[in-house]
Parts: sequence; C-alpha cells; structure tokens
Amino acid sequence: MYIEKIKLQNFRNYKELEINLNKNINIIYGNNAQGKTNILEAIFLGSFGKSFRTNKEKEMIKFNEEKSLVEIFYQKKDRDGKIKIEIGNKKQISINGIKIKKLSDLLGNINIVIFTPDDINILKDGPAGRRRFLDIMIGQIRPNYVYNLNMYLKALEQRNNYLRQIREENKKEEMLEIWDEKLAEYGEKIYIYRKEFINKILNKINEIHKNITDEKEKIKIEYLSNCDNKENYLKLLKERRKLDIIKGFTTKGIHRDDFVIYINEKEVNIYGSQGQNRTAVLSLKLSELQVVYDEIGEYPILLLDDFMSELDEKRRKNFLSNIKNTQVILTGTDKIELTNLDYSIFYAKDGKINNF
Repeated sequence: MYIEKIKLQNFRNYKELEINLNKNINIIYGNNAQGKTNILEAIFLGSFGKSFRTNKEKEMIKFNEEKSLVEIFYQKKDRDGKIKIEIGNKKQISINGIKIKKLSDLLGNINIVIFTPDDINILKDGPAGRRRFLDIMIGQIRPNYVYNLNMYLKALEQRNNYLRQIREENKKEEMLEIWDEKLAEYGEKIYIYRKEFINKILNKINEIHKNITDEKEKIKIEYLSNCDNKENYLKLLKERRKLDIIKGFTTKGIHRDDFVIYINEKEVNIYGSQGQNRTAVLSLKLSELQVVYDEIGEYPILLLDDFMSELDEKRRKNFLSNIKNTQVILTGTDKIELTNLDYSIFYAKDGKINNF
C-alpha cells in the first residue's frame, strides 16, 4: 500500500499543492511553521476523516477561504483508489467518486501508523493517550469497534447526565439499570477487541525492541481493565452507584482502561529514562505496523512527524532497519541523508514544497 499523489486546495497554509510521493521513503524538511505537518494531517484526514491536531475542522481551511479540498490517490495490492474530502459548511467525503454516508465506510481504505512528537509522552502522560492509540489502531482494521465505542460513549454520557439528575433532582436510582446494561453490553465488546490487539502487540514487541536496543532490553506490555466481562462490570457499577451519584459521573469502566509497559521488569513511565520511553514508543508503533500487516496482508503507511530529532544516530539506524516494504513519510527541520535506501527529499517553505 502506498500513496501516489496528494492534491490540496486551501488546506492550512497551502493555496494549491500537488505532490507525487516515492513508494518507499519520503523526507519533508524545512523550518518550523512551513507546512510539513500539514501534509501528514491531510493523509490522516484521508484515512480517518478527521484531524489528529484539532477537533475544529474549520481550522484546516486556509485563512480567508470558505472551503478546503484534499485529494489522495493511493495504490493497494488489489486496487487503486482516490479519496476526496471537502471541508466547508459541512464535510463531504467520496471514495472513487462515490459519496459516502457513514464515516465508517472510509476506514480501512488507507491504513496508516502515525508517530507525532506528542506520542513521545504517551507512556508518561495519562491513560487517555494510550486508549487513543488503541482506538486508532483497532478502528481502522475493525470498523465495528468504532460503532461499539461510539455507542458506549453515548450511553456513558446519558448515564452521567442521569447521575446528576439523581443528585440534584432526586430522580429514581432504579432507572440507572437501563444505562448500566448498555454500558456493560458495549464495554464487554470493546474489552474483547482491546485485549485481542494487546495480545497481538505482545507477540511482536519484544523481538522488535530487542533489535532496536541491541538485545539490551526486554519489554513487556500489560492491559489494565475493570470490564473483562459483562457480569463483573454490572456488579462493579452497582457497587459504585452511591459514589457515582455523589461525583456525578461514572468512576469505573472501559473509558478508564489503560496499559503499562515494562522494560526489564520495571514500569518504563516511572523508572525508565527519556531515551527508554522514546524507544518503547517506537517499538509500540512498529508493533502496530506488524499487527496491521498481519490483519490486512500489506503494510500500512508510516507517518513520522519530526521524530528523528528525538533519537540519537544509533537508534535512528536501528529503527529504520526495522522498516521494510513500507512507505514512510517523515518530516523534520534538517535534511537527512540515508545510505543504501530509496528515498525522495522535499523542501517545505512558505506554503510550497519543492522536490530535490
């Protein structure tokens, strides 16, 4: 799988742009705020129908313009395709000229793995970022996961609203059982998906991490959840009902799941160095790459936003040596020369990109 061409109109700082990509490695470099990350954002938009940087879609429209257009031409092993997304008063998405009605119809057409500077802190920061990692990975492979997650979040919002009504308006507690049942039903399904994919990562990550660290470190990942089955979650919700009413929100559930990574039997987010945290995240992303390959039979596209600056020379080399048969699109402030690899270099400046 690879992207052949990207066309942009009034997207972020680009008035008009057409860029043809190398099917192997693409390096986009330039000073900060020149539009390098905007290219990755456009690809992410073509894959998921939304940005990884903002929830406000109008921010992607060039200043003083009414709408923006993103077109991505791609090749898969069994077909080629074109995704077109127009953002204006409303968002319109079409695949090969046919408008889609549901965002889930977009998922899986362009599979990606993305690494951004914020991901460096995925292990050190709170669990929300780690859940988002799982949601992005699983969602593009199993669209039904996204449906179950959305239904869970809707039920969670409704339960939280009713908890506050009980506290403030003396509504009947018994009505909570309706939302408890829904949360437990969808929560169990989400748990099964997440547990399955954590196990798939676990089968990949140790070998990958040993290669990156010259076999000096052993890595392990553990999934933490209170929702391993419907019955247990229903029991937990009932036990915590009084506390939930006092607080006005649901204190336990799939929405608070987490996972922990250990390096040499120690939690890396607590005891690991900055370098170990970075390398653990890289191993996690490369594991994701392998898991997606096992699921769909071809490698996803790897997007690396300003990641080379976070690694020393040796870790860069070890990382790149673990990437094969994968289109890579990476950004950075410095021009990078690679040895014995097929790559193209692009220079970004003032809303324009030049190929060298």
